[in-house]
Amino acid sequence: MRNWYYFNWLCGDHIVEQHIHNLDVGNWVKKGHPVKASGMGGRQVRTGKEYGEIFDHHFVEYEYADGSMMYSQCRHQPGTPSKVTEAFVGTKGRAPKPGIIQDHAGKTIMRISGKDDPDPYQVEHDVLFAAIAKGEYKFADAENGAHATMTAILGRMATYSGQVVEWDKALNSNISLFPDKLDWNAMPKSLPDKDGFYPIAMPGKTEVI
Repeated sequence: MRNWYYFNWLCGDHIVEQHIHNLDVGNWVKKGHPVKASGMGGRQVRTGKEYGEIFDHHFVEYEYADGSMMYSQCRHQPGTPSKVTEAFVGTKGRAPKPGIIQDHAGKTIMRISGKDDPDPYQVEHDVLFAAIAKGEYKFADAENGAHATMTAILGRMATYSGQVVEWDKALNSNISLFPDKLDWNAMPKSLPDKDGFYPIAMPGKTEVI
């Protein structure tokens, strides 16, 4: 439990624990969730037994119902660029990074520095708490949160299996990573071998559906 980050039934892999927030932004822009995903990933630098069973990199191609694509990449590898952001390309222009919108010729259409803006994390809490105090339950984001979580899990299923995984089939998978019961004495389903190494997903062999 103290090493929870490296076990999927507790953390979900870093694509679920951390990268989910970027995937959530993608779904917000698309006003929906992907219908399928394919990708690749693995363990190159975090290979020791202390790293449990998760990958250290993922790349996923998500496809939405209208045929548009979202390309997602995340990694935990020392010595590589540390970047957590999103970029979007549309028919009339692109948003190469937060606060900037350009046309396809590179001309800036809109720029927001944000440095003089109030703290957005504080503002969202102020607005939420004010609405609750007034009995205005207008921020119903549970479904969006569930879709973001499933989007991240879908990506992990794609990288672990090496297969194209459809949303509906993933959602109805009978495979459970949880112990049979939640109890301090419960035995996890993923157990180490005699040398202390845990089983690692192998694309082309691991089943996720």
